[in-house]
Amino acid sequence: MPRWRRGRSLLLLRRRAFILAALSAATLFLLLQHQGPKPPKPSSSPPAALAFSDEFSVEPPPTSAFSDELYVESRPAAVGLEEAAAGGGGAATCATVERMGEEAVSSGSTEAASLRVRELIQRHFLLHGAARVRSLPAFEFCKQGFVLGKASEAGFGNEMYKIFTAAALSVMLNRSLIIGQTRGLYPFGQYISYTDHSFTIGEIKHLWRKNRCAQTYGRDLNTRVDNFENPSETNVLCSDWNRWKDPIIWFDGTTDAVGIQFFLKNVHPEMKNAASTLFGSPGSFSARPNTFGELMRVTISPSQTVQKAVQWASKGSSPHIVLHMRMMANRPVRARTAAISCIQRAIQNSHLKGTPRVALISDTPSFVKEIKQEISEFAEVIYFDYKLFAKSFGLEMNGSDKPLDFRSRDWGSAPRWAAFVDFFLASSARYAVVTGAHRRVGTTYVQLTAALAAANGYGLEPSSANFTFLSSIHSNLLVDGLSTQVGWGHIWNRFAGPLSCQHQPHQCALTPLLPHAWWDGQWQSPIARDVRRLLEYGVRIANTGEVDEKHLASHCESRKDHVKRYHVLPPDKRSARL
Repeated sequence: MPRWRRGRSLLLLRRRAFILAALSAATLFLLLQHQGPKPPKPSSSPPAALAFSDEFSVEPPPTSAFSDELYVESRPAAVGLEEAAAGGGGAATCATVERMGEEAVSSGSTEAASLRVRELIQRHFLLHGAARVRSLPAFEFCKQGFVLGKASEAGFGNEMYKIFTAAALSVMLNRSLIIGQTRGLYPFGQYISYTDHSFTIGEIKHLWRKNRCAQTYGRDLNTRVDNFENPSETNVLCSDWNRWKDPIIWFDGTTDAVGIQFFLKNVHPEMKNAASTLFGSPGSFSARPNTFGELMRVTISPSQTVQKAVQWASKGSSPHIVLHMRMMANRPVRARTAAISCIQRAIQNSHLKGTPRVALISDTPSFVKEIKQEISEFAEVIYFDYKLFAKSFGLEMNGSDKPLDFRSRDWGSAPRWAAFVDFFLASSARYAVVTGAHRRVGTTYVQLTAALAAANGYGLEPSSANFTFLSSIHSNLLVDGLSTQVGWGHIWNRFAGPLSCQHQPHQCALTPLLPHAWWDGQWQSPIARDVRRLLEYGVRIANTGEVDEKHLASHCESRKDHVKRYHVLPPDKRSARL
């Protein structure tokens, strides 16, 4: 055979051998991929924050129990998840909700910080409350400043946050509080009694005329409006509100705990310090106060009828623990399973003697009846049966008591007054509030419920230092971590970014009583939607939550204050300005 043919044959053999080797390697790789990686070894010494969490991790029942739900395979327990995220070694790159909760509430005494804020609020209303201010001489009264809190009657939590935000701002700015009315009625005035520390617009108008503030002292009665929901116009980050001379300030659009806490990043030290005094410093290791709980103690109370219903439902004794479930007409089995486990954890934390009393609160009455049967096996269960109460006391359901059609999904099928009875019943909890949901956990309603319940126990014996707010989050909500917890009104939104582990089992997490407004804490990270939204406010934030302070300062230097005001009384054109 010629040499050139022998050389060609050898070349073909080499090519075939190479192709065969490549195919064998590819087959071996596919077999290894099919088997999957080995599960990470559990740590021999897990962090202290997680030792208690593993004990209460609940594995979901078999697939057959979830014929109406999508079954999600359970992943390793909390410690394993964090180790897996770290690649089997080194520092974890994500955290479970339980670990996040431990980090968020473990620093110092919330009760001590809250009692300090309570004293601050009490001093404020002694000096700037209606009782003293309305009796001031004309010259002093006409120099007084006010903050307006105005709400409609949409969602309870969102609307009440508008009132409590105004109360907080009045403390920060040393101004008196006005609670707005509509056609002479307070928001939810049939069910809530408001503090006598506040004014109404009608009374301010009367006193302004009586003291001749415009004619004698040259001060027209007008209101400066700042709308937090309009990023391009709000001055919450860039202006020193102490310098505003308008008699009334209205910080509008504050439907959750976030708006007022934006002052924590205000570029003016005076504003930042005033906010930090009331809400605690962002990123500080000291405990954060239960600020909204303390504000509620002095601004609202149940009406007589609502209080009567609360006493009837509680049978004269406050519940030890409250379970709040935001189900929106859904009844998933997983949510129920996770909530029952979380209640058992709350009972164990509380060191109760005897049979615990658990109050059930939900926007879905049928869900209450289902879960009641299971909780009754280890606790006494109470809940407000509004139909039985109405029948027992001969109450009639009139049209204004029923939720509006477009709000029925928000309020639930029960009449509105039942939701207020539930709120004040839940806020009488002595040891814990547990919250769960079909989708988003920690609504504004339950935030206020837990905050008021905790505040009601501060300073009493036995101390409520061990009061706990717990979030029950079932595993279907944690397939992609906390990314489903969108919306600034939800308490876990500030933890919803990439630092939240995926595929977590059911979680029963300690929850801060004061919702976070920024991402300064451990394991907090923003979702992309919030990064974009903050840019509209002039805030550039990293994926791990750090605020670019230089960029914010530059933004504030380049913009002018947006001024929007309207006259409450016609201006007096003849008067000379002070």
